[in-house]
Amino acid sequence: MEYIVSTVLTGVGATAGMDLWAIVRRRLFGMPPPNYGLVGRWVAHMPRGRFRHDSITAAESVRGERAIGWTAHYLTGIGFAAILPAIWGLAWFQQPAIGPALIVGIGTVAAPFLLMQPGMGAGIAASRTPRPAAARFQNVVTHAIFGLGLYAAGWAANFFHMP
Repeated sequence: MEYIVSTVLTGVGATAGMDLWAIVRRRLFGMPPPNYGLVGRWVAHMPRGRFRHDSITAAESVRGERAIGWTAHYLTGIGFAAILPAIWGLAWFQQPAIGPALIVGIGTVAAPFLLMQPGMGAGIAASRTPRPAAARFQNVVTHAIFGLGLYAAGWAANFFHMP
C-alpha cells in the first residue's frame, strides 16, 4: 500500500509541476500550453480501433475529450512515477535521489516522441510539425522539469506520507 500511495503522490506532484511549467512558459515565452483535449480525442478514438491520425485536429471530436485528456495526462504521470521504485526500489521514496528522477523524467520523452506525436499526426519526434527542432527541445525541457518534479514530489510524499 505504501508503494501505491507514494507513487500516486509523486506522480501527481510531478505532473502538476509540469503543468506549472506550462504556465510559466506561456508567461515568459508566449508559448501556448499543451491541449490535453486533443490528447483526450486521441485516447477516446483508441477503443474504436483508431490509434493513428493524419491530424488529430481534423479527427472527429469526442464528448468529454478534455476531461479524458487531463485524466490520461495525470494517469501517465503516475505510471511514469512507478518506474522509480520499480527500478530503484521502495527505498527511493524514503530518500529520493535526483539522478534517478532525472533519468526517468528525461527518459519519458520517448513516449511523446515515439507514441503520442506519431499517433496524433505530428510524426516521430515532431518531425511533421512546422519547427521540429524547437518542439523537440521543448519536449526535452518539459520532461526534465517532470524529472525535477519527481524528485521534489518524492520528498514531499516522503514528508507527508512517510512510507
